[in-house]
Amino acid sequence: MNIHEHGIEIKRKVISSSIINSILEEISSWPENLPRHGIRNAEKKFSTVHSLAHSAEFTSLATHILGSIPSIVRTIFFDKTFDKNWLVSWHQDKTIALNRKTEINGWGPWTLKDGTYHVQPPVNILEQMLTFRLHLDDADEFNGCLKVIPQSHKLGILSQPEVTKTVNSQEPYLCEVEHGDLVLMKPHILHASTKSTKPSHRRVVHIEYSNFILPKGLVWA
Repeated sequence: MNIHEHGIEIKRKVISSSIINSILEEISSWPENLPRHGIRNAEKKFSTVHSLAHSAEFTSLATHILGSIPSIVRTIFFDKTFDKNWLVSWHQDKTIALNRKTEINGWGPWTLKDGTYHVQPPVNILEQMLTFRLHLDDADEFNGCLKVIPQSHKLGILSQPEVTKTVNSQEPYLCEVEHGDLVLMKPHILHASTKSTKPSHRRVVHIEYSNFILPKGLVWA
């Protein structure tokens, strides 16, 4: 699978077990309960995640794919476990988080989530984004690995009936990975995950990059 053609690509053994252990050690010492759907702004809360997201290796790879040096849009740490075992229905990631709300033609609707403004931009902006999913554990169909519809990022923003039709007409691709593997994906590719049938840790550092230059006064939240 190729990120440009298929919207998804897997790179094997991108980071070492020692880096994984450092990340997990720091996150395990976090004093708060882990939210069901992950820790947002993880690069601002954990130095190991910050170092990873800003590392020369990750920045260089994102630059190579996007064509210019990107900014970090969003970073989330997920852990699907026996107690926090959820499913994600087929969808596209189509919103971005910004520091404030402002009226821009073609952008919307706006929402406020956890004190942060989110908005759906035009599809050309989503096309200038790239998601890194670094796996800290093995993931397969039994513990809820990511599944995608290859090339669906080329279909634009889909309505719910279009999502259903696309999913029913194509075979999903299972992103089965081992710890240390990196899944690259376009945010608006159709993707989903099922509940784990053999629950265990399925920890992921999710980082979104973009080389889109925001209008003056706006910054990625």
